Amino acid sequence: MEITRAEVCAVACAGVWRDAGEVLAHAVGTIPAIGARLARLTTSPDLVLSDGEAYFVSDPPPLGQSAADGGSAVVESWVPYRRVFDIVGSGRRQSMMGASQIDPYGNQNISLIGDWRRPRRQLIGVRGAPGNTANHRTDYWVARHSPKVFVEKVDVVCGVGNDRARAQRGQALRFHHLGVVVTNLAVLDYGQDGRLRIRSTHPGVTVDEVRRSTGFDLDATGATETRLPSEEELRLVREVIDPRGTRDREIPA
Repeated sequence: MEITRAEVCAVACAGVWRDAGEVLAHAVGTIPAIGARLARLTTSPDLVLSDGEAYFVSDPPPLGQSAADGGSAVVESWVPYRRVFDIVGSGRRQSMMGASQIDPYGNQNISLIGDWRRPRRQLIGVRGAPGNTANHRTDYWVARHSPKVFVEKVDVVCGVGNDRARAQRGQALRFHHLGVVVTNLAVLDYGQDGRLRIRSTHPGVTVDEVRRSTGFDLDATGATETRLPSEEELRLVREVIDPRGTRDREIPA
């Protein structure tokens, strides 16, 4: 049975919510969305899932369906947009966001590229990144690992990195917690110095390949190979969570 890179990445994303408890999973992107649903069905039964629109659901619907579409999803609660801000403020949420740029300390940019007064490219703005990194654990997903994403210095800080959090005086960032960065090549985490390092490379990917695709030095001491999905995880991904194979559009097979 051939296992695709997308499936390896989805299982790696599911790992960020392992034993997370009763927190709201916020997943940006197809692969993180699969990962959150997979975590709920395996290692994190108390994980709270949204259908992506306005409901908490007890059984995650397949990708592309909302609770309003019917099917197997059981609605647990109505969640208007305003309630999400209360959840974020309370810290009862764990987010996996995307990133247009990330620097060695995990500062993240999704706002613009270039000088903010005259940007070369306007992106989506800071969105919820500041609140996420101030109030609860935040992980990142990068579908195309490249030196354009992993840069020495981000053009705008949206999500707060470890260096800025440690330099902050007072209690404003006492709940700051960066977890891991999952990419199409590897899983990165943070060392004692707060810098990104290679935790594991995906099957078929070398440490040198990851380093060549990164715009700064990465420590690879102790790096392993990202684990393959189990047969049960593959069944859930292929038959229950993503039967239409949308995962292969984000990470081609």
